[in-house]
Amino acid sequence: MKAKSLKQPVEEGIVYPKQEATRKKSNRQGKWQRLKRDIKKARHYYYLMAPFMIIFTLFTILPVVASFVLSFFSFNMLEMPQFVGWDNYSRLFLGDDVFMTALRNTLLFAVITGPVSYVACFIFAWIINELSPKIRAFMTVIFYAPSIAGNVFFIWLIIFSGDAYGYLNGFLMELGIILEPIQWLRDEQYVLGVVILVQLWLSLGTSFLAFIAGLQTLDRSLIEAGAIDGIRNRWQELWYITLPSMKPQLLFGAVMQITQSFAVADISIALAGFPSVNYAAHTVVTHLMDYGTIRFEMGYASAIATVLFLLMVGTNLLVQKLLRKVGT
Repeated sequence: MKAKSLKQPVEEGIVYPKQEATRKKSNRQGKWQRLKRDIKKARHYYYLMAPFMIIFTLFTILPVVASFVLSFFSFNMLEMPQFVGWDNYSRLFLGDDVFMTALRNTLLFAVITGPVSYVACFIFAWIINELSPKIRAFMTVIFYAPSIAGNVFFIWLIIFSGDAYGYLNGFLMELGIILEPIQWLRDEQYVLGVVILVQLWLSLGTSFLAFIAGLQTLDRSLIEAGAIDGIRNRWQELWYITLPSMKPQLLFGAVMQITQSFAVADISIALAGFPSVNYAAHTVVTHLMDYGTIRFEMGYASAIATVLFLLMVGTNLLVQKLLRKVGT
C-alpha cells in the first residue's frame, strides 16, 4: 500500500508568507538597482547641484536640526548644555505670557497680511497685465519698488509721528477730526494696526512680480480653446485657464507671503520699538531675538524657533492643499 503524500496541493491565487517576503525583498533590491542606475546615468546633473546642496545642507538643514535638538536643553553659551526634556515647551505655553501675546500678534499678522496681500498682489498683477507694455512696465516698477528700497518704511515714521508735525495728525487736526495729536506708535490701541498697514504696503513686491511673470507666459491658445469649449466670461477664464496655468507662480507667491507674514520683526522694531509698548506689536520673531541675542537662553530660543518653524510648515502644507483645488 502506497504511503499518501503529505504535500498539500498548491492552490492558484494564494500567496504564502515566505513567497510574499521574497517578492518584497526582490522588489526592494530592484528599486535600489534602478535608483543606482538612474543616479549613475544622471551623475553630471548631481555634480552641478552639489555646490548648492552642500551650502543648503550646512546653512539650512543642519541649523534647523540643531535648533530642534537644542530646544530640549538648557544652554546659556557659557556652560555645557543640560538636558531638560519638554521643560522649555511647557514654560513657553504655560508660563510665558509675553510669548502668548507674541503668538497672538503673529497669527493676526499672518491672517490679515498673508491672504489680503496675496489676493491684492494677484488682482493688481491681473489688472496691470492688461495695460500697454510701457504703462505696464512703469506700474510694475511702482509696485515692486518698496521691496527693493531697503528701509524705505521709515517714511511711515514721519506720517505717523506723534506730534502735530506728523502728516496724519496734521491732516486730521486741519479737518477738525481731532483736537490734539495721537501717539500712533506709542498707544497700544493703534500701534499694531499701523505695523500691519506698513507690512501690507511692503509685501506687494515679490509675489506681484511672480504673478506678472506668470501672466506674461500664459499660453494664449488655451484661452482660444477655452472659448470653443464653453468659457463665456473672464471669471470662468480666470478660474479654469489662468489660475491652473499659473500654479507654480501661485505656490511661490504663497510661500513668500507666508514667510513674510510670520517673520515680521524689523518693521515692528523700527516703528514700535523693542519691546513695543505693553508688547502690543511684539511678534514671535522679536521674542526669539530677545531670548537668543539679548538673554542668550539658547535652548529656550530654539524652542521658540521650532514652534515658529512648525507653524510655517503647517501653513505651507495647508496652502498647497488649497492650491491643488484651483480650477477643479
